[in-house]
Amino acid sequence: MPKITYIEHGGVEHIINAQSGFSVMEVAKANGIPGIDADCGGSCACATCHVYVDPDWLDRVGHRSENEIELLECVDKPDDTSRLSCQIVISEALDGLIVRMPQDQH
Repeated sequence: MPKITYIEHGGVEHIINAQSGFSVMEVAKANGIPGIDADCGGSCACATCHVYVDPDWLDRVGHRSENEIELLECVDKPDDTSRLSCQIVISEALDGLIVRMPQDQH
């Protein structure tokens, strides 16, 4: 199982064994990780599952869709590593992925 490290805004780390095929957001919600609200439930209709992907992993998580790019324009402090965690599907290739949560999702 791939391990995903979620880092809260305050620095608390959560290392989760994740099942392939689920999104980074789904795994966070299923494991009670704070900092990912996911108001739309993962349908890429809001931006409350915004995360910052560790720069070393950007090439491996895939590209942002046009819809995701538009939604990320609504988040506070987006940057080049910003992604919606509902759009990152976990696979064995993402074993070791590190994502950081923003200070606030709203």
